[in-house]
Amino acid sequence: MYAMELYPKLIMDALATVRYPGTGKNVVEMEMVEDDLRISGMHVSFSLIFDKPTDPFLKSIVKACEAAIHAYVSKDVTVEIKTKTLQAPRPDLPDLLPGVRNIIAVSSGKGGVGKSTVAANLAVSLARLGHRVGLLDCDIFGPSVPKMFQIEDARPYSESIDGRDLIVPVEQYGVKVLSIGFFVSPEQATLWRGGMASNALKQLIGDAAWGDLDYFILDTPPGTSDIHLTLVQTLPITGAVIVSTPQQVALADARKGINMYQNEKVGVPILGLVENMAWFTPAQHPEEKYYIFGKEGVKQLAEEMNVPLLGQIPVVQDICEQGDQGTPVALDPSTPQGQAFLQLAGRVVTQTDRRNQELPPTTIVGIKG
Repeated sequence: MYAMELYPKLIMDALATVRYPGTGKNVVEMEMVEDDLRISGMHVSFSLIFDKPTDPFLKSIVKACEAAIHAYVSKDVTVEIKTKTLQAPRPDLPDLLPGVRNIIAVSSGKGGVGKSTVAANLAVSLARLGHRVGLLDCDIFGPSVPKMFQIEDARPYSESIDGRDLIVPVEQYGVKVLSIGFFVSPEQATLWRGGMASNALKQLIGDAAWGDLDYFILDTPPGTSDIHLTLVQTLPITGAVIVSTPQQVALADARKGINMYQNEKVGVPILGLVENMAWFTPAQHPEEKYYIFGKEGVKQLAEEMNVPLLGQIPVVQDICEQGDQGTPVALDPSTPQGQAFLQLAGRVVTQTDRRNQELPPTTIVGIKG
């Protein structure tokens, strides 16, 4: 029986039928086929070169190349394809951010309690205290940090560092900032499935040049979601700061947020609670306090849950207005609200130091298939 003879051109012609999505070119034209083609009888081996290990088409291109050889050469050919990348791979967990000392998740049980405002002003206050600070807007579906920092038009660029193309965070007010809001249109809703959102978040964490940071602040989405699961599976979070208003409905959701982090499978310590919108003080009468959302509800919850009360932030018109204008109130510590955030930052530092002295480092939550 006639034995088919394989030769390089036969294989390369078959591979030339495989096009890389979006370019209109085939893998041979794009010089993706490494010069290591080996043929031994009916066995063929070679390598494919990709720019990045995170190339979304890597697996599909490998399968397409194997299928092309079977279709255009012979279904009896045994195909062995290795992959190589021009970019160094993302570091393995838990060494994803070796230069980051403390990772603080700012969370809330529900939306509308001012969590992002607290996260932004906390980051600015920590920077004003002399710390190296990064802020990641983890709210993939409703990013607000770019507006709060007046950097909505910023478009981060990438830089080659140690063989990897890394996103360079935008620096504003002494804080390194990244948000999905830099990469999507602010006029359009972000319609992503959970897996897409999680992958985008992982890129903002692991494929960015965060460098050396004393505090990496995570502005998490409200409630509990896939994003929170991705965070605890990706980062060893030092501790969580829970934000709530004094309202009973907000406190009920705050309990859920506390329980999520304290779950034995998660094991993230609670650094403390922040009572936002604690009271309203008219600008004309700074000595007066009106408890429009209830009085000291978060303080009582902190005592009940045996966690510190880190701060009480008043309702001041400037906080909202300056947040919308992109100038956080923490930039001016001479004001009562600026002073409140500066005190909050100091207490977060104290509680973080205490946590690091008394407890072992947080471990990443294992991923179970």
